[in-house]
Amino acid sequence: MAFTVPMGPVRKMTDQNSDLPLEIMTMASDAAAPPRRRIRARYLLVLVVPVLLFSGAVIGMYFQPPALKRFFALTGLKPGAGSGSPIALPPEIVLPKDMAETIRASDVVGLARLMPRGDISFVAPPYGAGDARVAEVLVAEGDVVEQGATVARMDNQAHLEGAILLAEANVAVRRATLVQTRATVENSRREALAELARARSAAAEAAAILSRTSKLSERLTSQAALDAAIAADRQSAAAVEKAEATLARYAAADLDSQPDVVVATRNVEAAVAELARARNDLISARVLAPISGTVLNIHARPGQRPPAEGLMELGDVSQMMAETEIYQDRISLVTVGQPVELAATALQRTLQGRVASIGLTVGRQDLLSDDTAANTDARVVRVMVELDKASSAIAARFTNLEVIARIDTRARP
Repeated sequence: MAFTVPMGPVRKMTDQNSDLPLEIMTMASDAAAPPRRRIRARYLLVLVVPVLLFSGAVIGMYFQPPALKRFFALTGLKPGAGSGSPIALPPEIVLPKDMAETIRASDVVGLARLMPRGDISFVAPPYGAGDARVAEVLVAEGDVVEQGATVARMDNQAHLEGAILLAEANVAVRRATLVQTRATVENSRREALAELARARSAAAEAAAILSRTSKLSERLTSQAALDAAIAADRQSAAAVEKAEATLARYAAADLDSQPDVVVATRNVEAAVAELARARNDLISARVLAPISGTVLNIHARPGQRPPAEGLMELGDVSQMMAETEIYQDRISLVTVGQPVELAATALQRTLQGRVASIGLTVGRQDLLSDDTAANTDARVVRVMVELDKASSAIAARFTNLEVIARIDTRARP
């Protein structure tokens, strides 16, 4: 009995280990090796398909064709929302109802933050305060202070006042030493003059004795007497030279030019400088207002160590500003002087202002919406908006309030 395959050429195989006369017919193509071209094509297809899929995904996410947009709208998904570093996309802003009804296609919208002119000033403890604690807070929230006014005191004041007393005593000692040195130098100069006069008188007397001894030496005076007169004359001359050298030390006509007086004067100046430093250190016991403005918040109370964010916050709320973040692809439409409308639920009305300045750098978005899935990696340019007088009066109570800014790009500055 034989089995045959009805396709392709066949060859005949005999089973030698079997007693049956079985003939097996096989396809000739089964023994042949697969073509190499087909294997290479399969490998190439495996490499190309992932590349095409990845490229299509990147292009679709970047350009977002209408079909992809509809898909995201139906599913409620957002590109990059599940990533810690999402793709930089324009922030989605939910507009208030009043603003949404009046917004135009040409308007530029962005998140903003109300802030005082010059932003918030954090009042830090003075330099050199070290481990001092707050002893007294002299202002309350809402108080208006002038630049340089004392707003708090530290508990190192007694220690610094003691250093001032010690420095003042040192100055008094140095000044007394200067007076003493001046008197000593004046007396020494007079003593040197008197000593020089005495030495010159003794030298004249010794010269006269030598002259008389020399004349009498040949008849009435011995050689020993003559030698003694010569020695006395030389000693008196040396005493005159010594007295002149001593007087030369005090030869200056101005007493203040004497070396000892100059050294004593410099010691007085050093003591006075030390007193001035001690008085300046006393400033570290007082916390001064760096700017003129309103106390917005107080972070430390008496007995507490000043925190890292400072003792308190000050701001010039007489002129309020709005720091607005505009997405990078819309900043070309914004110019200085364009009118701006600001809105927030807490205000119950809109504020008005104008673009005051446009930032020069592109940075990451800092102001975030309430949506936890919102994009946090958008690239924005900061635009400063100056509020008008009426709007500043309203916004003065809402520092750091997040609002929505609508810039009318059609209006001429």
